Amino acid sequence: MALAIDPRTLDYVALGVLTTVSIVLIYAIIYIHDIPYEMAKKRNHPHRDAIHVAGWVSLFLMHTIWPFLWIWAYLYKPGEGWGAETVRVEPSEELKADLKKIEELEKKVAELESRLHTAAAEAESQLSGNAKGGAA
Repeated sequence: MALAIDPRTLDYVALGVLTTVSIVLIYAIIYIHDIPYEMAKKRNHPHRDAIHVAGWVSLFLMHTIWPFLWIWAYLYKPGEGWGAETVRVEPSEELKADLKKIEELEKKVAELESRLHTAAAEAESQLSGNAKGGAA
């Protein structure tokens, strides 16, 4: 007794398997393309919308720019920013000495300007006093 299967039944099974595999593959590709965006959203990335749009563009470019999106999303760290090391530069002793000299010179210039204004005011008062005394 042979079990006879209708060839049309096998065609429908093959079509069902092909459709299921195609749908799963499409969803897998969409899920994979969205990984950089999800990473950026989790890290509160300032460019998360741009990464999301670029992810969709990458989908149409066969994921050629996807690795760059992943790097772009990964480099931003919450609380730290872009992960660039903060380097504190201390001024050299020579620069400190120059800054001190500049400060001293600014004080001297301010003092000389005040003396000049005082002398100009005295000279003006003397001239006005002489003009009043000469006219009388």
